[in-house]
Amino acid sequence: MSNQKIELKPSEAGRRNLLKLKKPYVYEKIVKFEEKYKRGESIAIIQFQYNYTCNFRCVHCSVKRFQGKKDARQFTIADVKELFRQADELGLARVTITGGEPLVFKDFDQLVEAINPEKFYINCDTNGWLFDEKTARHLKSIGVDRIQLSLDSFNAEEHDSFRNARGSYERAMKAVDIAKNADLAIFVQTVVTKQRLHSDEFIKFVEYFNKKDIGVFVTYAKPVGSWEGNFDVLVNKDDMKYMEELEKKYKVFTHLTPAYGLDMGCIAVKGMFSVTQYGDVLPCPYIHVSIGNVFKEPLKDIIQRGLDIKYFGEHINTCLIAEDRNFINKYIVNRVYNKPLPVLCAEVFTDEDKTKKPFNEI
Repeated sequence: MSNQKIELKPSEAGRRNLLKLKKPYVYEKIVKFEEKYKRGESIAIIQFQYNYTCNFRCVHCSVKRFQGKKDARQFTIADVKELFRQADELGLARVTITGGEPLVFKDFDQLVEAINPEKFYINCDTNGWLFDEKTARHLKSIGVDRIQLSLDSFNAEEHDSFRNARGSYERAMKAVDIAKNADLAIFVQTVVTKQRLHSDEFIKFVEYFNKKDIGVFVTYAKPVGSWEGNFDVLVNKDDMKYMEELEKKYKVFTHLTPAYGLDMGCIAVKGMFSVTQYGDVLPCPYIHVSIGNVFKEPLKDIIQRGLDIKYFGEHINTCLIAEDRNFINKYIVNRVYNKPLPVLCAEVFTDEDKTKKPFNEI
């Protein structure tokens, strides 16, 4: 149930207490998440795809079709300030800077300043290639709270092949120790196919990082971007139940894992949304449908439009874009594939897709 109260895990309570000391303003916003959620409001983390520039060409890249020169308005630092001014007014408290690869951004420091570290908990995605001791110390000094390191196999050759970057495994593994030594929070995020989920390699992967007291965030494979049409890698409900059993044993989680004392199910719009380099707001990083553009209308109105769509405004206990083949076939294959991205939500969702029972009423 969406409004089921769940006790905070000791680790989460500890992080919250630390946040109260480091960033009291952010802490005050986060402790209001439960009441906001029960009012039917979004408490989303903003996955900010600020720039698609990247030093890798990954096999599974979800933003491949967004990359390349596009004749459209792009974010300036002034635009970033305005976006996060609105986000702050809405009580949103978390952002993940992504791309692309954030550590290649020439204006990264100005970007962080524009978001305002005093008002937001700032995550930074990275593939680890450019992450060294100096970078770790610098990120921490300018207000980045945590890095989210991408690593996709415990086998160096497999990871390097997956990332199309020889030596990337070695650099990523070094990045783990560098972050720990700099006292910069870190978790490892990894892409999991149906096949990998049930492998010995995946268990060894999780156990290795757990021994280092590092959590592993699992991203289920999605049939978008470079993997458009690749349905063989998708998980099913039995696979997801297996993942839930692993969560009881290991420090491993997905976006469906209860957090902030809430079981939100799918967090699209209500618990996360993406903002592209061109200002479009996507329900999640993998549903390439625009529910509005922040250069054209207020963020508040865009979020509400998303919540008015039943798949994002109701409690959904699965990953629509990784497991629900009916959703994938009806909306993604038939209405998104082979079209310029992102596709406007009016071209994908109709009146029959309107929210009937909002998540706060369940």
